[in-house]
Amino acid sequence: MAKTLIIGACGQIGTELVLELRKKWGNDQVTAADVKEECPSVLANGPYVQLDILNRSAVREFIIDQQIEHVYLLAALLSATAEKNPAFAWELNMEGLFTILDLAKEGYVKRIFWPSSIAVFGPTTPREMTPQYTVMEPSTVYGISKQAGERWCEYYHTKFGVDVRSIRYPGLISHTSLPGGGTTDYAVDIFYRAKQSGKYTCFLKGDSALPMMYMEDAIRGTIELMEAPAEKLSIRSAYNLAGCSFTPEELALEIRKHIPEFEISYDPDFRQAIADSWPKSIDDSVAQKDWGWKPVYDIQAMTKVMLENVDPSRLQ
Repeated sequence: MAKTLIIGACGQIGTELVLELRKKWGNDQVTAADVKEECPSVLANGPYVQLDILNRSAVREFIIDQQIEHVYLLAALLSATAEKNPAFAWELNMEGLFTILDLAKEGYVKRIFWPSSIAVFGPTTPREMTPQYTVMEPSTVYGISKQAGERWCEYYHTKFGVDVRSIRYPGLISHTSLPGGGTTDYAVDIFYRAKQSGKYTCFLKGDSALPMMYMEDAIRGTIELMEAPAEKLSIRSAYNLAGCSFTPEELALEIRKHIPEFEISYDPDFRQAIADSWPKSIDDSVAQKDWGWKPVYDIQAMTKVMLENVDPSRLQ
């Protein structure tokens, strides 16, 4: 097994990806890295290093010295947070990618995973069953950086033979990480509030359909893509990936099957405009064909697991 580094390991995806890869390949083979000084207790079962992806020389030195062959580059500023600091978002989301792509171009890194997002699409994109190839005019700095990153990934693959792989993640739902500042994070926070108070005020309209995915499916899909034979992959920008699409009202109805007294109200904020520019559902037929992708969790299964596992006391 190649020595593996996950940069941005303390984030929503990174934490669960580290744990799953360590389970699969052994604790010592998978190093977690993040800008945080101390390792979170959940990642203490294996090596951890404080690493700032914007410190190009330090990242290069660590990867070369440790003979890291596979890199999962997850460090990024997400949609809503990026809108508050666009210059830093662009720097973080792009410069780190170039550092890892260049290491692969030079032969140090053998395989890269870099996540894209449905944010690459925009208001002119077909919103129903958004195809793999379509109009892409993102309206957020996060989406712009992800679209640019996709083009650079494909460029480095075509020009330099870099083995880079990517997924356009939909909204991700997990009970392990707390909700952050993302546009789809209502679909995490709602479960905490449902168990805490039986009420939730949503920052999106009730009929705002968005593509979502339970984290276990996302982690499995990521690892399946990284382990797929290179000759089977036809996409080197980023694959569309679908789980289940729903609206806040549909999710509330599902929660009421478990908590009948649950109430939801709506107070849309600036994230509504972001949601309105994103797809309602995703066509992932290319991923299905190329590497056999298939989601496991639908809205019913996801809701049951989330309500069984979220702990409202963590919000304090």
